[in-house]
Amino acid sequence: VQLQACGGGLVQAGGSLRLSCANSKRTSSNNAMGWFRQAPGKEREFVAAISWRGDSKKYADSVKGRFTISRDNTKNTLYLQMNNLKPEDAAVYYCAASLTSSISDTYRYWGQGTLVTVSS
Repeated sequence: VQLQACGGGLVQAGGSLRLSCANSKRTSSNNAMGWFRQAPGKEREFVAAISWRGDSKKYADSVKGRFTISRDNTKNTLYLQMNNLKPEDAAVYYCAASLTSSISDTYRYWGQGTLVTVSS
């Protein structure tokens, strides 16, 4: 598994961005995947997760109703649609892949981050 995240950028508060995470090296494992973020001076925090089949999703309370996680397994790509962005959403966003097909708390593979900046 080799993950490459992209789609970050500068957006005004209230705006939208869509992050993508491409898995360029598939394994035989069907991985649940997730998004995390880390703001300057803060610990990395969970944002959202999705099962291998996409039938189970989980969100942090802070993004519920604003962010949507999805995946296209035919393209080996994970997405995070972020709407109504707030200045507190600014962070480096990371995608990660689990060793299990269902959502878990353990992620084995991590991509490099993509920076999201939200201006007020």
